[in-house]
Amino acid sequence: MSTTAPAASTLPEAPWKQLFNKHLGEMKPPQFVLGTLDKAPAGSPVEYVPKVRYCIFRGFWAELPENKHNDAERNPELYHSDCPTFTTDVRMEKVGQIFKTSAGHAESDDQVQGSGGGGPVEAVWWVEGETQTQWRVAGKAYVIADDIDSSEESSGVRTVKSEVGKRMRALKEGGENEWSWQRELTGFFGNQSPAIKGSFKNPPPGQPVTAPFDKERLQLGSKADDLHDEVARKNFRLVVIVPDVVEQTDLSDPEKGRRYRYTWDGETARHNAGWRTEELWP
Repeated sequence: MSTTAPAASTLPEAPWKQLFNKHLGEMKPPQFVLGTLDKAPAGSPVEYVPKVRYCIFRGFWAELPENKHNDAERNPELYHSDCPTFTTDVRMEKVGQIFKTSAGHAESDDQVQGSGGGGPVEAVWWVEGETQTQWRVAGKAYVIADDIDSSEESSGVRTVKSEVGKRMRALKEGGENEWSWQRELTGFFGNQSPAIKGSFKNPPPGQPVTAPFDKERLQLGSKADDLHDEVARKNFRLVVIVPDVVEQTDLSDPEKGRRYRYTWDGETARHNAGWRTEELWP
């Protein structure tokens, strides 16, 4: 059963979303640079250091992209959101960083295995060609795991359903009991190619190749077709970015360059999808 905030269902689409989505459609693939924070090494003069890597945009949460090769059961189209998603392996460092810089301040690997998080992130896309536009999306990231619809909700699950749920827009009244967070998660897994699904069965990322690991279940070059592949699903995670600030820097015309900053303010800007818009010099 979904958990959403009813007030959010009255908000229209974000003013930047249609153009952002159009621009991402021009990118093959729609890759972006994701920045997270990590604890600085002992003895460092600063508390945190930045970490960046390339990721692939996988669609907006609650708006599973169509894929004729995906046999997963789809949710009814009851919700939309302005929250970009990407997939990752729970064993990757960025998952721990998202948890450990959140309000919950997870401290051990055991605390980052399920749903939760909320750490600050920033994602940057550069759209080439005639578009010549940079998009920056800053906000908080939430990790969705297979415990998302478990009978006993953890604090992490409750956090995800509360913080992501309040940014989901209901497209029509009723039917909430027909929509499942778990079904949506499985749908996003099913949208990956067999090779990408199989990558969640790789040897432990970042571990020395000389260190022991489960060679029977983990190997490079694996492929997976089963939506419920035990090993792949154990490691698969969907990450949802809940944006607070979005910047669009349009450099397509040097004489008319502009930067547009959209800032989420759900309390005072409710008539403009909860967003304040500023026009700035680039």
